[in-house]
Amino acid sequence: MSLPSGEQVEIAHDDQRATLVEVGGGLRSYRLGGRAIVDGYEADEMCTAAKGQTLIPWPNRLRGGSYQFDDRELQLPLTEPDKGNAIHGLVRWANWAVGERSEERVEMVHALHPQDGFPFALELSIVYELSDRGLSVTTRATNVGSASCPYGTGAHPYLTVGTNRIDDATLTLPAATWLTTDEHGIPTGERAVEGTRYDFREPRAIADAVLDTAYARLVRDANGLARIVLRAPPKGPQVVFWLDASYPYVMAFTGDSLPGSEDRRRSLGIEPMSCAPNAFRSGEGLATLEPGESHSGRWGIQPTEERASR
Repeated sequence: MSLPSGEQVEIAHDDQRATLVEVGGGLRSYRLGGRAIVDGYEADEMCTAAKGQTLIPWPNRLRGGSYQFDDRELQLPLTEPDKGNAIHGLVRWANWAVGERSEERVEMVHALHPQDGFPFALELSIVYELSDRGLSVTTRATNVGSASCPYGTGAHPYLTVGTNRIDDATLTLPAATWLTTDEHGIPTGERAVEGTRYDFREPRAIADAVLDTAYARLVRDANGLARIVLRAPPKGPQVVFWLDASYPYVMAFTGDSLPGSEDRRRSLGIEPMSCAPNAFRSGEGLATLEPGESHSGRWGIQPTEERASR
């Protein structure tokens, strides 16, 4: 019997286990011992709410699904029809293949061929690796076509610290600004978080905050990494999500708008993005890959602060 997410690929390191899937090349589960680190889905279930999916060649929303590139007017399918947007790229339901593989590491690969609305060719690779530092994810795209192409990438894991709801969990998100949006979820501007309900630069409970919010101007360490921390009260389990400088934007999502009530506010979506929402139209953070040129980025999850400090 075929599973909804296709082939299941497990990697392991000590008491860590992660399962990657053929459909979308995504992260279905990640556990430390008996504790879930990401809120995923079962092998016999279809992925919902974009859990663990990869978002290429654009993350988040594109207004009207239309954009202009090199004087060409292009139209993508409206995959978020209620808001009139194209959302989360073209590869999250595609079949990916297993490349190089070991006990602790696996590469998922996919060829994105030219199609209506995106007449460009990309070779894609995602390397998932477990170590003492947790899970690291390296995404690489290479333009294998004959013309330049627009490119953005993102991912859609949901973090959990074992609470039934995230309201009491403490969030630290070191971002100086957030993006305002219209009723379609399209950015309309950028504002400072200071003095607003979106300010999580210092740890505080999520409480009743409703987040479907893109953040920018992330505070980074000497290695260019920004770290987002979710912790269960009081001083309970925590996870640290890190992202490198190739991801200047990050989305925080409390899940209030999800159609299934069982998923709402159960976990926190943290979505690293190499460009802003609607970047195919606005150009904010959008990369242009010339033929033969590649783009790569890294993010990861560390299940405890002790692991993060090693």
